[in-house]
Amino acid sequence: MMQEGLSLWTVYDNPIDYPDKFVARLFVITKDGPAITESVIICDTLEMIREIMLTQLHLTCIGRYPQDSPKIVEVWL
Repeated sequence: MMQEGLSLWTVYDNPIDYPDKFVARLFVITKDGPAITESVIICDTLEMIREIMLTQLHLTCIGRYPQDSPKIVEVWL
């Protein structure tokens, strides 16, 4: 069953589970807080991730917060 809430993709640079890759992970923000989903996109370059976010998912980049983990590159809504 699909969770209801605000969906966002967080893009990571070189995460521990996928070294030397850019990874986008789908989170859903619900009344109970953020929940990670099983959806993940793995690419060799940030440009490839951005192309998918723009052309296939039709999302908008909102950047990142200064207090985010250094591994987080940007977030897409």
